[in-house]
Amino acid sequence: MATTHRQARTPALAHALSAAERGLAVIPLSRTKLPALRSPHRDDPGAAPCHGECGRPGHGVHDATSDPDRVRELFAAAPWATGYGIACGLPPHHLIGIDLDTKATGDSSAALRELALRHLFTIPPTVVVLTPSGGRHLWLTGPPGVAVPNSAGRLAPGIDVRGAGGYLVGPGSRTRHGAYTTAPGTAHLAPAPCPRALLRLLLPAPRAHRSTPSPGGAHGQGLVQFVLAAHEGQRNTRLFWAACRAYENGIGPALTDALVTAARRTGLSEQEARATITSAARLTRPTDPGQGTTPDRGA
Repeated sequence: MATTHRQARTPALAHALSAAERGLAVIPLSRTKLPALRSPHRDDPGAAPCHGECGRPGHGVHDATSDPDRVRELFAAAPWATGYGIACGLPPHHLIGIDLDTKATGDSSAALRELALRHLFTIPPTVVVLTPSGGRHLWLTGPPGVAVPNSAGRLAPGIDVRGAGGYLVGPGSRTRHGAYTTAPGTAHLAPAPCPRALLRLLLPAPRAHRSTPSPGGAHGQGLVQFVLAAHEGQRNTRLFWAACRAYENGIGPALTDALVTAARRTGLSEQEARATITSAARLTRPTDPGQGTTPDRGA
């Protein structure tokens, strides 16, 4: 890692390369915390939506990469970058960012502690990044195939969530408001797995759908319909959510085949569907009573 740092031309690039070495996909950011590279399609408002398929940089979080050579190319194209963003939701970490803000919306840390007490989960020791405004970013990891959506204040006032399609400002970045730094004692940690109960809160709630016959009674029918209504980009997330609810209600094994059939009708393969349902089954196993139910003081 030291060699990488010596070869870097700017502090922002050095920090970005260090993050990339840990498997985190990064992009250069400006002092405003926005992607440093402008869209190559900005002068063509009628162009079809592009997420980087054109091969040129400037597609925001879609440019994110952990390839050191590609990272250098991005920063060479944006020598004014003073920071870097870390894309959430990508393998191998499937990063989820819990942003505890300091706006005038109450005590976000207290709100998280209250959620933890109410829903019986513990925030494990994990990477914590301190923001210039006095806020904190908690880094957690999610299971593969589950897209946690971005949200602002939905979990609780003052708590924003960065998931699939979002990014976190990386430690070592400098913005117009100051520097982002790793909290003492957390720099050596790997992002911790998101507690099961918290992950369920982060996933979108289902909308009501008309039921059709399926195993598991009325509740099982509704879960199958919830999966059938998935659009591209939300198929795994909906299947995972429905499978979690099925196992929590004791109908998971009976409903598995119906959920797999529904998922295949939305475009997933049987292998993908069964892997997602298996992840849900693991996630909803009863928690070991010896683990405790109070949140970490740092949260």
